[in-house]
Formats: sequence, structure tokens, C-alpha cells
Amino acid sequence: MTEPAPKVSIVAPCFNEEQSLPLFAERVAAACKAAVGEAYEIVLVNDGSRDGTWSVIQSLAQRWPHIVGINLSRNHGHQLAVTAGLNLARGMRVLVIDADLQDPPELLSAMMARMDEGYDVVYGKRRSRAEESRFKLATASLFYRLLARVSEVEIPTDVGDFRLMSRRIVDRLNAMPEHDRFIRGMVAWLGGRQAEVLYDRDARHAGETQYTLAKMLRLAANGVASFSTAPLKIAIVLALVGMALACAILLYALVGFFTGKTAPGWTSLALIMVFFGVGQLGCLAIIGAYLGRTYMQVKGRPLYLIDEIVASPAEPEG
Repeated sequence: MTEPAPKVSIVAPCFNEEQSLPLFAERVAAACKAAVGEAYEIVLVNDGSRDGTWSVIQSLAQRWPHIVGINLSRNHGHQLAVTAGLNLARGMRVLVIDADLQDPPELLSAMMARMDEGYDVVYGKRRSRAEESRFKLATASLFYRLLARVSEVEIPTDVGDFRLMSRRIVDRLNAMPEHDRFIRGMVAWLGGRQAEVLYDRDARHAGETQYTLAKMLRLAANGVASFSTAPLKIAIVLALVGMALACAILLYALVGFFTGKTAPGWTSLALIMVFFGVGQLGCLAIIGAYLGRTYMQVKGRPLYLIDEIVASPAEPEG
């Protein structure tokens, strides 16, 4: 007899979260019980952690029947770790949440209530962010505003991957095969009725943030390249500017020729060469970035590799 699907699945990517996981699991379990009773599962995805995260997940999965642990073969990155969890989640609704306890699991009941009103996606929108530097806040704000301006899909601002999705949205998301994933943009592209729930983001429970500046820049580049062709249009703008300058230089040269004035030498020549050289290299870099994404996609490699899945065979507690 097939086991009935849980009412809700919690998908949590974990990278070096050894210290946070026990409390995270307790708070998530309590939030799930308050929202749906015992009809839930918690999918913890170890994304190539270098600490004891996988050992903690194994221990939790052996003791708690509701927990499923997934161990990826290496560090695939946050977005692919979430993707692995979504592919294995069985719930009629799926909540994506990070394991660092910055996003409150207790918001699940409020999100479930909003979804009961007929929404397909309910996302958490940050009202405030505790203990984050001015640089982090400023760069995050700049990223969201830039993405909103250039994106061809309306992506909510100040919103991460913390969201509750219906089974229909999750199935459609799982059917999207792209490698360079920007999940919040992909969910926005899928459409449907989407609503927000405001909340105050807490500080990390333990450890340091795993989102370094390099990772944030990589995510930002993925977001822009995945949902906008604006960078490619920069090449057209640069070409038009170059043509205008070339016409101006031609006119200047003709005037100088007919009036008998000599044109300036090395300075003007060097400026022309630098401008066009930098412009051409910039255009090639933008085009190369898109070609690189296409190259990675057409190779058809799997999005991620799983080494092990653990789950307790015991019956859920009554």
C-alpha cells in the first residue's frame, strides 16, 4: 500500500550547519506539528559540508521518523541543493528554508493560512535584517533594485528562497532543466497566484554566513543572465556610441583636412584605440558569458549527484 503524501515537506539546504541543525530540527518539527499535526517531512540536504553536518543529519534521521537526509557528492551550491530537496520532497506543499535559523520556521502556519486562500506561492518578504552590515544591506538592496529594473519577469524585491509552494508549482519547477538556477526568479516566471508574508529576519544562530561576497556576486550574475537579455543589449549601445564617435572623428578629420589644420597625434589615436578595444572586449565578455551558459546546458550533465539518502524506518510518533 502506497504511503500517503505528507501535507507539507520542509526542504533545507545545509552547508556547514553542524551547530544550528539540532535546534533547527526542533523548531521546524514544532512548527509543522502546529500547522499540520504529524503529516509532514523534513528534507535536509547536505551540500558537501566540511564539518560534521552529515553526521548530525544521520543522527537526526535515525531518531526522528519525519526526517530524510540527503548527502550530495560534493558542494553543488545552494540553488542545486534546494533543487535536490525539491525533487525528493513528497508533500502536497513544500516550504524552502535555510538551516541557519535566520528565517523563522514558525511562519509556516501563517503561510499555510495564506495558501488556503487560494495562492500557489507564499513567500516571506524581509521587513528588517538583524545584525547585517551596512555593506551587506546596501549591496542586497542594489541587487534587488537592479534585477527588478532589468528582468523581463517581475521578481519580488527583498525576497529570498524562503517560500511555501503548492505541489503544482513544485512539479513545474522540477520540470525545468536549466543548470544555472535562480530559483526565486524561476518561481516568479511560473506565475500563478503569489502572495507575501512580512517578517523580521533574525541573526544566524551559530557560525558565520556561508554566503561570501563571491557567492553573492555569482548569484547576482545568474539572476541577471537568467532573466534578462539587458547585458547583451549593452553591446548594441556600445556599438551605436562607437559609430557616433567614429562619425565625429571622421568629420573632425575632414574639417582639419580642408582647413589645413593638422590633427592631434598620439593622444587622440590612443583614446580611440582604448575606447574601441575596451568596447570590443566588453562585448565579447558579455557574449561569452551567455555562450558559456549554453555550453554547460547542452552537455546534458545531471544537475547534482547524491551519494546517500537516510531515513528512519520507524513509524511516526503518535
